[in-house]
Amino acid sequence: MNVYTKEPDTPPLASVIWMHGLGADASDMSGLASQYPISTLPVRHVFMNAPVRPVTINGGMHMPAWYDIVGFELTDREDGEGIKESEKQINAVIQSQLETGMTEKQIILAGFSQGAAMALHTALNRPQAIGGVVSLSGYLPLASECQFHLPRETPFFIGYGRFDNVVLPDWTNYSCRFLESRGYHDLTIKDYPMEHSICQSEINDLDSWLKRLLGEKA
Repeated sequence: MNVYTKEPDTPPLASVIWMHGLGADASDMSGLASQYPISTLPVRHVFMNAPVRPVTINGGMHMPAWYDIVGFELTDREDGEGIKESEKQINAVIQSQLETGMTEKQIILAGFSQGAAMALHTALNRPQAIGGVVSLSGYLPLASECQFHLPRETPFFIGYGRFDNVVLPDWTNYSCRFLESRGYHDLTIKDYPMEHSICQSEINDLDSWLKRLLGEKA
């Protein structure tokens, strides 16, 4: 697994593990993370690269993808084999962070689009707790198969675009309702006047959420 790590100048309070979207790479997320003005809260950013695989919806073209997508509907985005393979890789990176001395509660899983789907899926199926989950323009795949081991007090930041025609707002809202129905109550849900993207307002809101979360750990 190709992983790029950006260390803070002082011992980190947390490790934020980032997963990019379909066809992108770790540099997309590292560019986003560099915009966070968390100068007083040292964070280790860990940027993962998805494996390269053929993606059916793109004519079988090989590209970085956490799992295959075969069509435009939500049910076409539930490649169980690929999702579970990537879940194992993400858990291996979590384990590597724990081996550096981080605790489970100092691990935050974050992602955009397909990477957000993986952050949600991996967090909810882990037997051990983590500190928080960030989903940007994402959704929960394989919801009916989730084990929901994650403690109900785990904080989530869920942001999405009101005009997203790639990951439809209905999919994100369905995922939020699903989480609420399973007892997850610390959900920060924000929508923005954008398409399938990330905007400055979302970055600002995420920054505030991270500062609140990490400030509690300081």
